[in-house]
Amino acid sequence: MSVRAFSQTLYKVRGYYLVNGITGGIFGPYLSVLLVHNGFTSTNIGIVIAFATLIGIIAQPLWGYIVDRFQITRTALLLGALIPAVLAIFYNSTLFWIVLIVAVSSALFSVPQTPIADAYAVGTARAAGTSYSTVRIFGSLGYATGAYLTGLFLARFTVSILWLPRTIIGVATAFVALTLPRPTTSIQLKRPGLSGIHPFLTNRRFLLFLLGGFLLSATLTAYDTYFALAFHDMGGPFDWTGIAFMIASLSNIPSMLIASRLIAKLGREKTLLIAAIAYCARFAVMAWIKMPIVDVVIQVLHGASFGFFYIAAVDYVAYLSPPDLQATGQSIFGMVCGGIAVMVGNLANGWLLHTGGPTLMYGVSSVASALAGLCFILLVYLAHRSEQQVIQPANGTEGLSN
Repeated sequence: MSVRAFSQTLYKVRGYYLVNGITGGIFGPYLSVLLVHNGFTSTNIGIVIAFATLIGIIAQPLWGYIVDRFQITRTALLLGALIPAVLAIFYNSTLFWIVLIVAVSSALFSVPQTPIADAYAVGTARAAGTSYSTVRIFGSLGYATGAYLTGLFLARFTVSILWLPRTIIGVATAFVALTLPRPTTSIQLKRPGLSGIHPFLTNRRFLLFLLGGFLLSATLTAYDTYFALAFHDMGGPFDWTGIAFMIASLSNIPSMLIASRLIAKLGREKTLLIAAIAYCARFAVMAWIKMPIVDVVIQVLHGASFGFFYIAAVDYVAYLSPPDLQATGQSIFGMVCGGIAVMVGNLANGWLLHTGGPTLMYGVSSVASALAGLCFILLVYLAHRSEQQVIQPANGTEGLSN
């Protein structure tokens, strides 16, 4: 496949990220509002999302292995978009067990979607001579568009019909996934079954990175899942909520482009550290300054927090992963930071919000972000020591030495 062909594929991948981002912007920020409307508490919501995420965690490594083994990226992305779209209407139920089944069924297919798409996007971007960040920004643009328009939608219509735009855009995402070419790279799988996970779990740098990523991803649920509830409780209107999410997502676009330059100049580890500092500052302001306008404006730090972290994290995982285990590496990252962390974060933040309100929830998030920063400081030290030792990694296992 020529560079020109990869460039054409890149346009389709960007389109997929854009439409899929719109899908996330419709349900992600406002699902908690719908469930509260149907009589659920924030603790109930945390349990539903946490249990659904647990199923996604279990499924994620298997999906990564299947995609790497059989090269079915397109099919996985298709199912990850279509099945949750079809099930969206059932979130209107007031029965806890029905909502739980729908959430679990959706997560089984949608949770692995991000690491699979990222592995595909990283490879395509490199082959086309560009960076992953030029793809990922379209996801943020889509999310900003979806969140803003949904905020306007909810200011005019009942939240009970939120499933309709979610289903329509979800089906559109599935159709876009169908246009993606099948991976043309033919990599011989060197490790039978799931034994390919072992190189990652014996690498202390990878494990330390996962710990820091876990802490940041768990705190992010305080924004992703509960911001709309906390903001509405303090008197913030729904259309302002959409503006806040739009500001956050749009701030990702320049930040993700800058992140690639920061990585080239400072290194992946220092970029991760900067993200942790931004997280800490952002949640500290949200915890102790109780003004709706401040909560809206401070979301401009979303780009320097999530944007910097995510680009550096995906790049770091790709750097550590052997060529035949790229989707597996991203799936492990997704399992921990997009799975376990989300499960724990939703449970903990749901309880914190219910017990002590936004101040307690965001205050704990700020402390957790500071602890993540300590993990990344250690990574900076380990990277510096590795450079001093001037160790040449073995071919195909770059970065897997301890």
